[in-house]
Amino acid sequence: MKIEDVRRTAYSMPLTSPSYPKGPYRFFNREYFIITYRTDPAALEKVVPEPLKVTDPIVKYEFIRMPDSTGFGDYTETGQVIPVEFEGRKGGFVHSMYLDDEAPIAGGREIWGFPKKLAKPSIAVESDTLVAKLNYGSVLCACGTMGYKYQAVDKDATLKSMLAPNWMIKIIPDVDGGPRICELVEYYLEDVIIKEAWTGPAALGLFPHAICDVAKLPVLEVLSATHIKSDLTLGLGKVIHDYMKD
Repeated sequence: MKIEDVRRTAYSMPLTSPSYPKGPYRFFNREYFIITYRTDPAALEKVVPEPLKVTDPIVKYEFIRMPDSTGFGDYTETGQVIPVEFEGRKGGFVHSMYLDDEAPIAGGREIWGFPKKLAKPSIAVESDTLVAKLNYGSVLCACGTMGYKYQAVDKDATLKSMLAPNWMIKIIPDVDGGPRICELVEYYLEDVIIKEAWTGPAALGLFPHAICDVAKLPVLEVLSATHIKSDLTLGLGKVIHDYMKD
C-alpha cells in the first residue's frame, strides 16, 4: 500500500478493516429512558472539567435503546449526563457511557471522544413498568424503573431539550503513553423527530463497582423521569477547547 493510499483510506482502526463505516449516523425509533436526580455537589465538582461550570447538583441518568441505526446497528446504551454551562450556554456534559456493541464503542471514542465502555445494559416493559438495568459482567450496577406511559408530556418542550449542546473530553494517548490529544468537544443531535414522550413515577438505584463507577454520583432524590421515542441524526463534533495548549 502506497503512502498516498494510506492517507486516502485511513479514517478508523484497523486500517484495512475499519470497525465502523463513515457517517452520518441516523437512528430510527431511538428510545430514551431518562431519570433526572439530585446528587452531591462535591461529587460533581470532582468530575466536571473546566471550562464547563456546574449550575445545579443534577444528573440525568440515561438508558437508550437503539434498535435500528445506520452503520452501528442494533444496541443498547446507558450512562450519566450532567447539566452544565459553557460561555453562557446550557447543555450537558457526557460523563459516562456503557454499551454492548463494538462498532459504536470504537466510533464513539475515535470520532467524538464519547466515554464508552463495554457492558450489558437493557430496557424492557414488565407489565405496567418500564425497567432498565446496567450489568457490568454479572454485577448489577444500575436499575431504573418508571410507570409505563402514565402521562404524555409536551413534545415541543422535549424537542427543545434534545437540541441543546452536548460536551465531552476526547482523549487519545501518544505512543509513549503520554497525552497526544485532550480536547473539549461539542456536538448536537440533528433532524430530531419526537414520536412519543411520556412521564411517570420513577426510581433509580446505583450500586458500587470498582470499574463501573456510576454510583460515585449518588442518588439523593429522584426529580423526574421521561420516556421518549424518536428518530434523529448524531451530528459530528467540533473542538471548543484544547487542553494541550493551556
